[in-house]
Amino acid sequence: MKTTEETRIAIFQKKEIRKVIYKDEWWFSVIDIIDVLTGTNRPRKYWSDLKKKLSLEGYVEVSEKIGQLKMKAPDGKMRGTDCANTETLFRIIQSIPSPKAEPFKRWLAKVGYERIQEIEDPELATKRTRALYKAKGYSDDWIEKRMRGIAIREELTDEWRQRGAESDRDYSILTAEISKATFGLTPSEYKDMKNLKRENLRDHMTDLELIFSMLGERSTTEITKTRDSKGMVELKEDAVEGGEIAGEARMKLEKKLNRSIITKNNFLPKKTQEKKLGGRS
Repeated sequence: MKTTEETRIAIFQKKEIRKVIYKDEWWFSVIDIIDVLTGTNRPRKYWSDLKKKLSLEGYVEVSEKIGQLKMKAPDGKMRGTDCANTETLFRIIQSIPSPKAEPFKRWLAKVGYERIQEIEDPELATKRTRALYKAKGYSDDWIEKRMRGIAIREELTDEWRQRGAESDRDYSILTAEISKATFGLTPSEYKDMKNLKRENLRDHMTDLELIFSMLGERSTTEITKTRDSKGMVELKEDAVEGGEIAGEARMKLEKKLNRSIITKNNFLPKKTQEKKLGGRS
């Protein structure tokens, strides 16, 4: 199984669970869910043992319905991860003794139902995304830029998909070229600078960082369309040139401001920042 959809993060009792759209429904990282329900520091080992237990009990179909989907790992790379849809997860949860099981089932059912609503009315997904950012404390101005950036990104990846980008690695390569030309940093280098791990880099950009990200990606889209580019070689050239347009504009502004618009600042909660900094001593 493979998917070109972006990894999203769902929150259950302040814990992050990775999810991705596959076959028009949410598929969730099984490892993340086991971590949330059990609190074990070895969720992979727990899941390996549980799979064996389920097979011995005759629930072979559970293993058959687990899919290896690409999700963003804590190091920022896309890796194959055991995932399951809502139906399969309900069966897995039944085998995990946890006081969180019942509230988690209710949460899972709600998330699944919301996906059905979003298929019927795509605007709901946008409204929910806006509400989530608002709840996290982002300003209305920032949210507007972030939502516009998401739309620009989706249009660009649609063009790449139609013109020869076939794998998650292809998308990562092209995105890195734009980022390097725009900011002088790859996305992974940028995340390291901002002290981010699993978090979405753009959720931790300032207004100006978002604006130049959008300029680089929108420029790339327009160049690709104008040239009618095909294949990774041509798409990579477009990405570099689109990023260079944004990079030149960024440097001109920085010269006027006499400061860099690239910043270590992020939107991590204070406690999370202290914990991460403490872990680097």
